[in-house]
Amino acid sequence: MAMKTANIAELKDSLAKFIADVEAGEEIEIRRRNLPVARLVPIPPRRKNETVLGRGRGSARILSDLTEPLIPDDDWEMLGNDPQ
Repeated sequence: MAMKTANIAELKDSLAKFIADVEAGEEIEIRRRNLPVARLVPIPPRRKNETVLGRGRGSARILSDLTEPLIPDDDWEMLGNDPQ
């Protein structure tokens, strides 16, 4: 099946008809002076959210305190702790 085409003037005159065709699953190539410039395509249907809360529970281990910095305070130059 060939894709429908429409010149801009034709699209302006019958926009509701073309939108209905797109809603029905058709793609429409829009042309200016018979050169393709755009394509109207249907938006794919939304997928159902299949996220299950807690599915990853137990899949990771915390090996240290998450609130403590990984770099010792003495190594932070911005704290003003110069080891001179």
